[in-house]
Amino acid sequence: MKLTNTSRRANKGMTLLELTVVILVLLSLISILFVGARAWKKGSDRAANIMNIRNVQQAVRAHQNMQGLLEGAALADTVIFGSGPATEGYLKRPTPPASTLTYTYGTTVPAIGTLYLAVTGTNAADYAPATGTYADW
Repeated sequence: MKLTNTSRRANKGMTLLELTVVILVLLSLISILFVGARAWKKGSDRAANIMNIRNVQQAVRAHQNMQGLLEGAALADTVIFGSGPATEGYLKRPTPPASTLTYTYGTTVPAIGTLYLAVTGTNAADYAPATGTYADW
């Protein structure tokens, strides 16, 4: 008669090494997700900034055409921007999408291919439209 139990039953659960590997894989996937989200946010901010510049430029050109102004004519930013729906102006004053950026406005009607709104600040070139892409604005 045999008194020892020769059948082995598999232990349920995971070993410490398997658990460590799973945690490392999850952490690496989460870090990749954060990098992708940061890139998406920066791209979204860049697109919003370019749209702000484009809208201001189109408002300046609309005012220039409606008033018959020539390049170099005086143009205050208060003419372009209103403070609400009941005030004069073509647009509501835009706010930069990134906290490190500031907008400065021209004082005259710009030449064709020159922007009225300039973006300054840390990494401003990363948020500005590529040179030559706004020649017809």
